[in-house]
Amino acid sequence: MTLDAAALDARDPLADLRDRFVGADGPIVYLDGNSLGRPLRATAERVRAFVEEEWGGRLIRGWDERWFELPLTLGDRLGRVVLGAAPGQTAVGDSTTVLLYKMVRAAVAARPGRSEIVVDRDNFPTDRYVVEGVAAECGLSVRWIEADPDGGVTVDDLAPVVGPDTALVVVSHVAYRSGYLADVAALARLAHDAGAWILVDLCHSSGSVPVGLDAWEIDVAVGCTYKYLNAGPGSPAFGYVAARHLDAGGFAQPVQGWMGAADSFTMGPSYAPAPGIRRLLSGTPPIVGMLGLEDMVDLVEQAGIAAVREKSIALTEYAVALVDRDLPGVRVASPRDPARRGGHITLAHPRMREVTAALWERDVIPDFRMPDGLRIGLSPLSTSFAEVAAGVAAIGQALSG
Repeated sequence: MTLDAAALDARDPLADLRDRFVGADGPIVYLDGNSLGRPLRATAERVRAFVEEEWGGRLIRGWDERWFELPLTLGDRLGRVVLGAAPGQTAVGDSTTVLLYKMVRAAVAARPGRSEIVVDRDNFPTDRYVVEGVAAECGLSVRWIEADPDGGVTVDDLAPVVGPDTALVVVSHVAYRSGYLADVAALARLAHDAGAWILVDLCHSSGSVPVGLDAWEIDVAVGCTYKYLNAGPGSPAFGYVAARHLDAGGFAQPVQGWMGAADSFTMGPSYAPAPGIRRLLSGTPPIVGMLGLEDMVDLVEQAGIAAVREKSIALTEYAVALVDRDLPGVRVASPRDPARRGGHITLAHPRMREVTAALWERDVIPDFRMPDGLRIGLSPLSTSFAEVAAGVAAIGQALSG
């Protein structure tokens, strides 16, 4: 491929969409879109209108008119545009951690008599911590997968540790450290062959990589909305429960609250779960936190997730080529096959912690992951090839300084 950033930007069919993001035309070189995405300009206007008109004008009537159903209607749109999920299986609300707890706890309860939860040692800390906590709470054991830290969980890694005692397998679609893109469809088949459920963490893939939750026969999934879905810091996560588990009544979430009750406004003496995905809700959902997500789902639908993925691959391929050419002594600690890589790459070098700090002082913003990884997160709709070139050049300058 050419390493001429200007030429690549000139023929990028999504280049004009960068103008939709606040700050994309400014001096900051932003290489951390997989931690927090840039805000959309449309969101500033949506928030203003919401405060002045929908909240300020309609007041409590907003719940009857739109807000009560928004976690589900927005979940359905997210499912259709981003997740490959039919309606009635996705809800928006809670944090990623809370939804992970709900899913893990409900999944092990749905597989009584099984004593193990399987997760890899290099999964995101929250996933591991929640698994350990639920295991302790329920008297279960954690079975650890030992996966390549420069890669991620493969079928060969999972096969020896899954069996008749497995209640649940927890995996990330894209590994937070290496960017490895797991074949979760194959992992799901292996889990199901053993009679277990599978939970897929979509935090580092949703909005960047095509997802097919229904086609892959995933049982439950969780993802955040502030990375490639650009909904803002602390924006609510989303949860997916396959319809087969909702229809059969096998999914009983553990945090029973009024918003997930069969009739929220009866205020009855005892809890009865709502039908369908509404039962995943607990308390009052964060409506303001959903506003940015509405805008980003609109934009991803306009661009098309296939085109987003094509741009993502092109950006990471370009970054790897520049690193190979210009950064001797730096190791690409991510898969080199783009089919096995998500939207970020990790560069390993003993000095990367100090390099990251130095770059931040210069308005070049990657992030650092232990023990020695500088992570470049390339959000396809807001990142240019020129931005990648400037970032890699700045890394080289910091290393030589």
